[in-house]
Amino acid sequence: MASTKFGDNGVAIEGLDVSVYTVPTDSPESDGTYRWDKTTIVIVEAHAGGKRGLGYTYADLSTARLVKTMLGEAVQGQNAMNIPACWRAMVAAIRNLGRPGIASMAISAVDAALWDLKARLLGLPLVSLLGAARASAPVYGSGGFTSYSREQLQRQLSGWVAQGIPRIKMKIGTQPGADPKRVREAREAIGPNTKLFVDANGAYSRKQALALAKIFAEESGVTWFEEPVSSDDLEGLRLIRDRAPAGMEIAAGEYGYDLWYFHRMLEVGAVDVLQADATRCAGITGFLRAGTLVEARSMDLSSHCGPSLHVHACCAVPNFRHMEYFHDHVRIEHLFFEGVLTPVQGALHPDLTRPGMGLEFKRADVVKYAV
Repeated sequence: MASTKFGDNGVAIEGLDVSVYTVPTDSPESDGTYRWDKTTIVIVEAHAGGKRGLGYTYADLSTARLVKTMLGEAVQGQNAMNIPACWRAMVAAIRNLGRPGIASMAISAVDAALWDLKARLLGLPLVSLLGAARASAPVYGSGGFTSYSREQLQRQLSGWVAQGIPRIKMKIGTQPGADPKRVREAREAIGPNTKLFVDANGAYSRKQALALAKIFAEESGVTWFEEPVSSDDLEGLRLIRDRAPAGMEIAAGEYGYDLWYFHRMLEVGAVDVLQADATRCAGITGFLRAGTLVEARSMDLSSHCGPSLHVHACCAVPNFRHMEYFHDHVRIEHLFFEGVLTPVQGALHPDLTRPGMGLEFKRADVVKYAV
């Protein structure tokens, strides 16, 4: 489709390109409720006015099919300056499919590509287009998979400390009886001055979680307990939040696909800090809306995974806590993109010399991973 201009107000979206890649993990990985040995990334490129915007999600091949057909038709010919209109068109298009899951992840990748495209059309870094609330986004190192040996666990976690990252998160829940020992081993590796977070991915029962919260806090100084029970068990999360040791925060929200999910979680007081993932919650648009919802309750927002896609948006959220610097996604983003940031003094600083999200797709380098 030829470009249709909108006078001084923008240029029409010409179309979307979609590609899918599957990357093996560098070793077997697991958390409290899941095992995996590969990760799939779905990359969307949006075209308008001679520019190409980049977005992505970590999802399944079926997500790419939805982008290529239904969502591509929804945004083609729309004004690239009017991202809310594009977002509404996509949400309307998937009405009969349902918002949670694949549909929202597909919207997420397109929405991110459109924000990147608009910033490139204007010659701005994305954070400047969104409006910066801060110059950088603090991160926490995240990995420590339950499949790791003690040596792997301690090497990875101490490596992040050596990089100057003052917050570390590990996975727990596969063997509840062994978890206190593993958490003590993590504390041993990172020293007394680094904050230690744990993530059960919903593996525990309510009573298990309460008992272990006390042990983790007293023995290892854990200050963040993520998904101690299933994030669908809002009453259970609230129970644990109310009874957790002083100084321990309860977090959840990474499986939120729409604003109503976040609203329900906040309404019952299920968490101290809400998490959101722009590769799942309908993109940067959905992520910023989640930030506003959280701000209205005088709480903080923390981003889940995909650090390269989140950093500009995180710097635009006033009530922002920190970003997850997730081992798998950091590795993949360095493989696939130029311009990937490295933490400096425990934070990511957007590159204001590069337009959009500052990423360039290293297409030729990753052909071997193509699906």
